[in-house]
Amino acid sequence: MTHRTESGTPRETTDAATLRRTRFGSLPERIRPEDTVETRPATVPDPARDIYNPDEWLVRYCL
Repeated sequence: MTHRTESGTPRETTDAATLRRTRFGSLPERIRPEDTVETRPATVPDPARDIYNPDEWLVRYCL
């Protein structure tokens, strides 16, 4: 079995560890799933499309 040897002096290792801890020591703020999704309609709603007129239905199909 081989043993790992440390490269560099302990001072360099400590400085590198300190820099790494300074940069990556804490996690970024948590982002809620609600903040990651944008919802908007795929098409512009057409109010005239969904209008139901029972009298027009009777005139078109029953006469």
